[in-house]
Amino acid sequence: MTLPEGPLGIIAGGGGLPVRVAEAVAAAGRPVVVAVLDGHGDAAAFAAHASRSFRWGMAATMLEWLKGHGVRQVVLAGTVARPSLLSLRPDAAGMKLLARIGKAAFSGDDSILRAAMKVLAEDGFEVVGAHQVLAGLLPPAALLAGPAPDDLARADIARGLAVCRALGAVDVGQGCVVQQGLVLAVEAIEGTDAMLARAGTLGREGPGGVLVKALKPGQSKLADLPTVGPRTVENAAAAGLRGLAFEAGATILLEREATIARAEAAGIFLLAFDPGQFTEGTPQ
Repeated sequence: MTLPEGPLGIIAGGGGLPVRVAEAVAAAGRPVVVAVLDGHGDAAAFAAHASRSFRWGMAATMLEWLKGHGVRQVVLAGTVARPSLLSLRPDAAGMKLLARIGKAAFSGDDSILRAAMKVLAEDGFEVVGAHQVLAGLLPPAALLAGPAPDDLARADIARGLAVCRALGAVDVGQGCVVQQGLVLAVEAIEGTDAMLARAGTLGREGPGGVLVKALKPGQSKLADLPTVGPRTVENAAAAGLRGLAFEAGATILLEREATIARAEAAGIFLLAFDPGQFTEGTPQ
């Protein structure tokens, strides 16, 4: 993708992805302007760029600040825990913005993101995905590490994909853990790491379970894609799982080399899968 002239704005949550985006864009010679979500992103990580922290309730002020720096194109990157309504403490401009988002503020994460992107577009911003800035973030279908999944593991992946699709249809989560056909845990607001910790206490005897991650039905690829990285692998291994399977072309793979190396060291598989090959109840 050829990005236009002018600064790229980053609305940064937690984790390493926003930092990687900022570094890559700056290295290409394009200015970067970073609005850090207070309590989520690390403002110190963006000291080399024009940056400022904003709490949720100042979202409208944040957009005006980005505009004041000449930003017309933005990337939404990083992990974010949705705040409670009481903690928002919106300023006057934030109240108007919240009214524009409307009832989506009380819905699931994807509903909120769609509403937020609509507001951004109405305000003259173009939202681009992190994968459009950083090449190789969304791996194609391939076995990236570990032994090939056997028939039982493939059945667990198919079961997990069906569960993820059902969860996603009601805008709940993007992941689950399945062992021998049993759904040990599903992802909701607690996130993948907490789900894996819970699944580790629920495992059965015999072959370990599989973490499955997939895009929600109809979800945009511009924000909040399923994500796996080195910590995901570590937590999956600690939970006694034997593999991670994620939707190819729709899941961000952070720190690719480190993630693959840790999966190989743990002896678990890392599979980017084509959903068409894992439909529950059909032979593979």
